[in-house]
Amino acid sequence: MDCLFCKLVAREIPADILYEDDQVIAFRDISPQAPTHVLIIPKRHISTLNDLQEEDCALVGRLQFTAQKIAKTLGIAEEGYRVVMNCNEQGGQTVYHIHMHLLGGRSMTWPPG
Repeated sequence: MDCLFCKLVAREIPADILYEDDQVIAFRDISPQAPTHVLIIPKRHISTLNDLQEEDCALVGRLQFTAQKIAKTLGIAEEGYRVVMNCNEQGGQTVYHIHMHLLGGRSMTWPPG
């Protein structure tokens, strides 16, 4: 498989890793869209949100809980932060391995931009 994030999990490419456990890994985005921009991914490859199965519910919840823990660690939890998951091309997904964006450190607007 030629997945960028799977290569990161396998340590074939470097990353600024902030958190890791047996199921997820979190690292700083190389093209940040906010002062704090962290990607949180499952270690197991799942291409898109459309590929989730019911048995993946706990894993997706773990991504959310990890985002909360990192936001607290980085000092952005009280001021506020955004978590986003994109699905497929029109949803803005560019790497086809599900991932959650944790964004903070500035005021977020809607629509994003």
